[in-house]
Parts: sequence; structure tokens; C-alpha cells
Amino acid sequence: MIIVIDFGSQFNQLIARRVRENGVFCQVEPSDISIDRIKTLNPVGIILSGGPSSIYENDSPAMDKALFDIGIPVLGICYGMHYMVHILGGKIKAAQKKEYGFAKLDIIEELPLFKDLGSGFQCWMSHGDSAEKLPQGFVVTASTENTPIAAIANHEKKFYGLQLHPEVEHSINGSLMIKHFLFDVCQCEKNWSMKSFSDGAISQIKDAVGSKKVIMGLSGGVDSSVAATLIHKAVGKNLFCIFVDNGLLRINEKEDLEKSLTKSLDLNISFIDAKEKFLSALKGVTDPEKKRKIIGNLFIEVFETEAQKIEDADFLGQGTLYPDIIESKSAFGGPTSIIKSHHNVGGLPEKMKLKLIEPLQLLFKDEVRKLGTELGINPDLVWRQPFPGPGLAIRIMGDITGHRLEILREADAILLEEIRNAGLYRKLWQSFAVLLPVKSVGVMGDKRTFANCIAIRAVTSNDAMTADWAKLPHDLLGKISNRIINEVEHINRVVFDITSKPPGTIEWE
Repeated sequence: MIIVIDFGSQFNQLIARRVRENGVFCQVEPSDISIDRIKTLNPVGIILSGGPSSIYENDSPAMDKALFDIGIPVLGICYGMHYMVHILGGKIKAAQKKEYGFAKLDIIEELPLFKDLGSGFQCWMSHGDSAEKLPQGFVVTASTENTPIAAIANHEKKFYGLQLHPEVEHSINGSLMIKHFLFDVCQCEKNWSMKSFSDGAISQIKDAVGSKKVIMGLSGGVDSSVAATLIHKAVGKNLFCIFVDNGLLRINEKEDLEKSLTKSLDLNISFIDAKEKFLSALKGVTDPEKKRKIIGNLFIEVFETEAQKIEDADFLGQGTLYPDIIESKSAFGGPTSIIKSHHNVGGLPEKMKLKLIEPLQLLFKDEVRKLGTELGINPDLVWRQPFPGPGLAIRIMGDITGHRLEILREADAILLEEIRNAGLYRKLWQSFAVLLPVKSVGVMGDKRTFANCIAIRAVTSNDAMTADWAKLPHDLLGKISNRIINEVEHINRVVFDITSKPPGTIEWE
């Protein structure tokens, strides 16, 4: 096992991802984890994450200095490196010039992290502080033009520091640096896979649930389908799934999902019509966070109502993933900043009596797809593009009405049809239409129009933590735009979103 200490980085789950990609088990723990707890977990290495704080700020994240006396390798990344330098007697100072974005890393000492990586390469920097004086026993192993101490090492104690962020895709050779730390420094064994995760998760669910019953909110997406299948393998017919038609679904979605779910998964499924309840509660609501909270709470109300009909239902299953958690709150109560709330993370009423089971909360989307394949789920479900729990509510900017929902449904259906026809559906992370809260002037049939605008959003990504806008062919964009304007009433303009994440998010709300 490798432990990642959460110092507040938005990317600390990416570090865990890079470790697991190498077949090594990894988990994230808060910075206030006790040394006894670390010893109990028996890791072969520790990675200290980055974070937004300065080491000299009040209440900046810290952990027990005894970590450095355990006798296992430590890799500090950005703030993690600053903490290691500071706590071991070195000095950190505010950088004369902040470094954010791409930089050229010049290698001074090759082994062990930069083995076979050449004399220099592009890396990704994001810091306002830098190391000025190193603790005894440390040497500088790499630098950049703005940062003379960009990487450090204490070879005797196997302590290493990187000012750069090897976990992000922008850092060339970043994954190889982590690989060298795992296998050359920590002597890890490559023995973790989706099968081992599946076996362990099923065993844990069995132990936790016993003979009691579980209610599962089933959306038909890959997350909830995989989570439901995993729980079903643990508890069998004691799993009771609920599909809630909230009126915010795409065209024919309920009917298509009803066929695919009942055909593909041998589950107890109840289909609940709650359209009026959701649309009534959302009337006049335009604030994105209020939309999410209303929808999340209504989902829980439905579950509670259904739970009363099932005796001994003590558990609620959810398909929560790592990116959901990190964007809503720190995964383990640490200092990570909140970006936005997710419908299935937080916001649960205190009166709710069901205990949560979230078997996928340490997995990324691509890992969930691998797990779904391991579990034998229909490929159409496994490869379905992500669809948000709040549904079309967060793809309609402004007021949600039945009329605006129909406009968006028709436009979205055309977009997805053309994306599939072009053979791009599986290549894109997500592709969808957004109805904007603006109208613009147009000319249609020699007449002036003043109608709505649709935005097309299509992104590529590996894990939703970062994403790039998809470079769709111009002729495809033209065809989609032409069809939407000609086939969907009240639309006279289509625009294409070319914003990456960061700085934007994938969804508009």
C-alpha cells in the first residue's frame, strides 16, 4: 500500500490514480492521521500532496513530524515538499516570481526519479513559495529557470521532493517519476486490479450489511449500475433498486433504461414517477446550487418514502465517485476547497435513518468502466457517457419549465445522434447541449426571429478531474447546428464551448 496524505490539493486523487494505474493499491488519508494509524496500515511509501496553503500561514495543514522517523520512503509534491523541507530544518520563502503553467525542467541528478528521462523536459508548475535552504542530507536534483530548487533528494533516508506536479497530464514523464518512486524506491509489487478491488468490496459489503436490506437509487448510468451490481453480488435479492423519473431526463430515457436495466441486471427495480414533485419544487429557481440541493433532497425524500415500504431496510447505496467527492468537499475532511456540490455527496437530511454504502467512492470513471466489464455488465451501460444526477436541470441556464425542457431534449437528441453517427461517442468523455438564458436576433425564411441559443459542449478526459474541449470536425459541427436550427422550434443560434477544465467545469452549472 501507498498512502497519499491530503494537504488540500485539488489533484490529490490524481496522485492516487497514477499509483493505481501501476497496479499498486493506494488510499488517501487526512493530514491529521496518527502515526499509529499509519503503522497499522503498514504502507511501503508515503506521498505528501500539494495544496493551496503557504507553509507559514496560520492553520496551514501539517502532520506529525514522527512520519519521518518511521523508516519508509516519502515523496513530497509542491506543498508536500515545502512541508518536508520546513519540518526537517530547511527554509521556505515566497518566490520572487510565481510559477504557474509549463516550465522546462533541467535534470541535475538522474537517479532515482528521473532515470532514463533525459537531460530535461516539460513539466507543470503551480506555486508561489519555493525552497531557499535545504535540510541536512538533501541535494538538489532538478531546477527550472525560475526555481533553482525544483526537485530534491535525501538518498540515505529515501526522502524526495518535487516542486512540479507529476500527477497532472501536462507534466511530461510525470507518471514515470511516480512509477520510479513506486518500484525503484519503495520496491512495490504490482498486485492490485479491478478483480481484487471487486472481491474486496463484495466481502466488505457482506460484512457491513449482513442479512439486512439495501435501497439503491438507480439512474441507469454506469456509476449507479456498477455500484448496484457490486452490491447485488454481496446481498442478492436484499437489494431493492429505485429508478426515479424526475422529469429532467432526456428523450425516451426512462423507456430505454427500463428495457436495458431489466434485461441486463437481475435486480429488484421499482420505477417511480415523481415528475410533478420535482418540477414544482424547481419552479422559479435559477441558482445552480439551489437546484442541486432541491433535487438531492427530493431524491432522499423519495428514498425515505420507499424505505418505509420495505421492512428492515437499513442501507442506502450510491454510485458516488472520487471526482464527486473532491469537487464537493475534501474526501476525508481535509482542507481541499469546495468547487461545487454534487447531488449524491453531502446535503443529506439529518433525519435520514439509512446508512450509506458507496462502494465506488475511491474510483475514477475509467476504473468504474473496467470494474463494470469485470462484473460482466452490458457494454452499452458500461460505456454510457456520464449524465449528471440533477439531469437537464443543470443544463438549462435559468428557469426550468416544461417548454424549455422539451427544447433542450430535442436539441440534445440531435447532437447525440450525430456524435454516434460520426463514431465519436466512445471517444468523447461527454457531449451534450445546453440551453442558454439569452435570445438573439436571426433571419429565418426572410423573417426576423428573436429566439433561443443552444451551446454544444463536448470534452475529452480520462477522469473528469481535468478535461479538454473536443476538436470536433467543422463539417460535423455545421451539420449539428443546421439540424438543431431547422428541426427544433424556438432555436435560431448554436454556439460551441471551447473552454477546458480548469478553468471551467465540464457541466455549465
